[in-house]
Amino acid sequence: MLSKSQISFIKSLHQKKFRKEHNLFIAEGIKSITEFILSDYRIENIFCTAHTIPKLDKLLQKIKVQEITDTELKKISALVAPQDALATIHIPQETEIAVESVQNLITLVLDDIQDPGNLGTIIRTADWFGFKQIICSAGTVDAYNPKVVQATMGSLARIRLHYVYLPDFLQSNNYPVFGALLEGNSVYDIDFSDKEGILILGNEGRGISPELKEYITDPITIPQFGKAESLNVAVSAGILCSEIKRNSAK
Repeated sequence: MLSKSQISFIKSLHQKKFRKEHNLFIAEGIKSITEFILSDYRIENIFCTAHTIPKLDKLLQKIKVQEITDTELKKISALVAPQDALATIHIPQETEIAVESVQNLITLVLDDIQDPGNLGTIIRTADWFGFKQIICSAGTVDAYNPKVVQATMGSLARIRLHYVYLPDFLQSNNYPVFGALLEGNSVYDIDFSDKEGILILGNEGRGISPELKEYITDPITIPQFGKAESLNVAVSAGILCSEIKRNSAK
């Protein structure tokens, strides 16, 4: 049975300031939790209903598990329809940006992505295409927001995110900077097989900020064939990542 203080504590992790204060975040659902267990993330606690424990038995080992009721799970969940388990997980220490990753493939850079679902989908997409890290502006939504974690479907366990002041990062970069814009060279005409560099994806509403556009050396675009005003940034990320990998696999 969960105490009132436990419920209050876990619910506080729905908010960024408390995640930062306690250095913990939550993940929900067996699939996502399993991915974190199998990664180098450190699990603090797992709370799950009775029928869920057998599904995790072989993975649990020394991890603390507390059996709770469906009603208790609803109280601590960030989801409208709670899943079968919830875990509290330690936020990893910030690591240096892996320079070899910047040198050997296109690195994704996100400029003030605001929607948790978009960031989660971009992380999941990056994982699918084999990217290992994403560089985010300080204004990008927190990667440990419950909605972001949920949208990654466990991929957050394999992608390192770095939050930096992007002008400084780009100024120190010596590689081409591709910018996803409405006007630019068609991504289908670019051969990424021998390309190294950075790809900037902009904010959902305003695109790439003027301050960062100054650093773009290679503006690129996804050609429009219909009449939609714009593409969702997560959809754009999927198309661009696919083209990058398709070319680099040649």
